[in-house]
Amino acid sequence: MVSPDTTGLPSGWEIRISNSKNLPYYFNADTKESRWEPPEGSDTNKLKEHMSTHHSSAGINRSTAANGSEGKIRAAHLLIKHNGSRRPSSWRESKITRSKEEAREILQAHEAQIKSGEKTLGDIATSESDCSSARKRGDLGFFGQGDMQKEFEEASFALQPGEVSGIIETASGLHLIQRIE
Repeated sequence: MVSPDTTGLPSGWEIRISNSKNLPYYFNADTKESRWEPPEGSDTNKLKEHMSTHHSSAGINRSTAANGSEGKIRAAHLLIKHNGSRRPSSWRESKITRSKEEAREILQAHEAQIKSGEKTLGDIATSESDCSSARKRGDLGFFGQGDMQKEFEEASFALQPGEVSGIIETASGLHLIQRIE
């Protein structure tokens, strides 16, 4: 994590890179809040300087080439959020009110379709995932250790290419993960 003195962000905030959009966003590790716009209390001059140096298009070289890069894997997921998710909204619903149990039931039905071969994770993710990666059939691209939430990362790295996880719970909601590469 970069010191707030150099980023211009208030205490507790850091800059992360979105895996679905490959763009910088702001994350508060204490409150688990994430947002695209700078948090209140940011030093805009320091932040502009930091962003232009470290997060301009010239500074972002995250590989999404077919071969990936050393130590990285590629995975897709199907996310079902619930009212306890850190951001209970998505491109599909502005306010998600379902309980965690209801989200689990939905995901279990999707898991059954995948296991039976009736549908693929990508087929379902396109219309049912609460992640913006839905438009890419759930594909999150390549990521390495430390790029994802701990539970998600551990489950992803434990899979073999082509394998689909059971239901994984993170602060974002409930996931089915399929390792691609």
